[in-house]
Amino acid sequence: MKVLLVRLSSMGDLIHTLPAVEDLARTCPQVELQWLCEAGFADIARLHPFVRKVHVLRWRQWRKQLTHADTWHALKDLKEVLRREQFDFVLDSQGLFKSALFARLSGAPVKGLDSASAREAGASWFYQQKFTVQKGLDAVLRNRLLFSQVFDYELPADLRFGVQVPADGVLQDLCSPYYVALHATSRDSKLWRQQNWLGLMQKLHERDGAHIYLPWGNPEELIRAQEMAAELPFAHVCEKLTLSQAAYLLQGAAGIIGVDTGLLHLANALNKPLVGIYTDTDPEKTGVQVSDRASNVGGVGQMPDVEVVYRQLLSNMAAAE
Repeated sequence: MKVLLVRLSSMGDLIHTLPAVEDLARTCPQVELQWLCEAGFADIARLHPFVRKVHVLRWRQWRKQLTHADTWHALKDLKEVLRREQFDFVLDSQGLFKSALFARLSGAPVKGLDSASAREAGASWFYQQKFTVQKGLDAVLRNRLLFSQVFDYELPADLRFGVQVPADGVLQDLCSPYYVALHATSRDSKLWRQQNWLGLMQKLHERDGAHIYLPWGNPEELIRAQEMAAELPFAHVCEKLTLSQAAYLLQGAAGIIGVDTGLLHLANALNKPLVGIYTDTDPEKTGVQVSDRASNVGGVGQMPDVEVVYRQLLSNMAAAE
């Protein structure tokens, strides 16, 4: 059976789909799974070895250039590539109009969420077979429940992400041991105060002499990282990282602290000791998968203090030993 999974974006959404892919790999190893996603997130899809092939699109670019001939040529090429695969069916796990439309490009029957379950109810009009998954559940569980219905298997009792960091992500000359501070997020209201970061990093360094790495994704985040590194000689501003390189950096860390951001969920997928810091979003809905080594602190309108984050990280690291 050859199946195309459509989960286009964002980083967190793709990461939240990986446990469902792992369930499928464990229960239906005969399935050949391919994945269609945004080009910028293809490295996330490639983290799971069960994904045979990754197809990419560039809708974020194309939607701004719909009058350009190159855009329509690219869409035509994508359609031809997908149809050559001759999929038995397509699973659209995103439940949006755009994901449903791209799912139809393959020419194969499309399965997805029903109108009561999809994020955009009208997306279900494009599906030949529809499934009900309760809204309000966390994203990981919703994906796992959808896959279990589509492929007709009993949901495994334990949750695994099943990821493997590819060799092309290897970074050289990392100072060990080290922590990773994920200080960057999509909007300012989700940031943790810079003084809090400095205080936490100082405490971690005093504990075991470790270094701290500061990834970034845009010029504003780079400036923030540079400002913090200028005050702490053991803090290092990363070069611009690919997702594979970010995964490698996270995998080797002694511990990870992060605000509400995609890389925090990637660290969670790698089963690393971590603390998620929430100041403007509800960790019940967008937090990491809680375990003895992964915790969320804070919430809407809250600003967790340094000591709380520090003690929680030490507890999670001890559990991972």
